[in-house]
Order: sequence, then C-alpha cells, then structure tokens
Amino acid sequence: MKNTFKKIMILSLIFISLITMNAQQKQTMENTALLIIDVQNDYFPGGKMELEKAEQAAKNTKEILEYFRKNNLPIIHIQHISTNEGATFFLPDTEGAKINTLVLPRENEKVIVKHFPNSFRETDLLNYLMSNKIKNLVITGMMTDVCVEATTRAAFDFGFHNTIIGDATATRNRELNGEVIKAADVQKSFLAGISALGNLYARVVNTDELLK
Repeated sequence: MKNTFKKIMILSLIFISLITMNAQQKQTMENTALLIIDVQNDYFPGGKMELEKAEQAAKNTKEILEYFRKNNLPIIHIQHISTNEGATFFLPDTEGAKINTLVLPRENEKVIVKHFPNSFRETDLLNYLMSNKIKNLVITGMMTDVCVEATTRAAFDFGFHNTIIGDATATRNRELNGEVIKAADVQKSFLAGISALGNLYARVVNTDELLK
C-alpha cells in the first residue's frame, strides 16, 4: 500500500513539473519573435552573390519557421533591396531580390524592407517589436558577418535578448590584405565573437538544440 501511494506521489510530482515547465516555456515564447534576415535568391546557386551552404542554412531556417508557424508565434521576414550606387545584387524588381521559396512569407507574416545591413536602420522594426511586446529574438539568415551581425548587435543595444541559430546562417569567402579567408572560418569567427563574454550579444545554438 505504501509503495503504491509512493508511486502515485512521484507520478503526480512529475506531472506537475511537466505542466509547470510547459507553462514557463509558453510564457517565454510568447515574448519571442523569429527574425529571418535576407534569405533571398541572389545568395543561392546561380545568384549574383552566392554563399557557401546557403541552401542548408535555408532548410534549417525553414524548420524553425515551421515551428513558429505551428505555435502561432510572431515571424518577421527581412528583405534587403539595394539602393546604393554601384550595388550588384538585391537590385529592385529583380528575381535575385525576391525572398527564396523555402521561407516564402505568408500573408499574415510581417515583411520589412531594409536598405542597410542593420535591419533597424530606417525601418519600422523596432516599433513593430515594441508594439507586440517582443523581448526575445531568434535570429536566422544571411550574411552571418554582415546583416546578421549588424542586426544582432543593434538588437542588443535596444535591450533585446538574442539567440542566433548558427547552422541557419551562411556567408562566403572573404579577402583581407590579399589573403583569402575561408567561409567556414569567417562563420566560426563571427559567431564566436558575437557570443563572447558570456553570450553578451547573443546565444548561439543550432537548429536541433532550439527545436528540442
């Protein structure tokens, strides 16, 4: 009898703990938005600024996007349109500037057009986040060391708590003083830098970690 009562008590405690954990997670996620930065055709094979592993990063982004859709969480698509003189990609009214079909926005999802690496600059992103009481951002997109980094650092300065999905971002080879820096090294360095000092600017996780 005692053993039966003990088992019931243990099961009850486990059940209560699971309910509490789910409630806490739901409360946290209610203040969280997904930010998808510049997943546009010019970054994919055949585009004018092809990135390394762009397709894999976009597929991972799609998984996260589907999770947010399933749970009715806020989703914001950022689309870069180049207006600066001498720009060679993301040009207005071109196929390359369109958001890739893997993460194509739905009618009820917010789309913000930007003209600078920082998604907050001269856009309504900040007002939109504040009006929807968003405190936490899950950030994916391209390029890791340009628009993703610029947006993440700006978000920190505005008081947001950031999580970057490392394998849902992508970049390309860079050149410095005649030396080619491989895309994989650029990727690691910028993600390491932005998560330095105890994840000061952002916590970096992979897709599986977030979805679990």
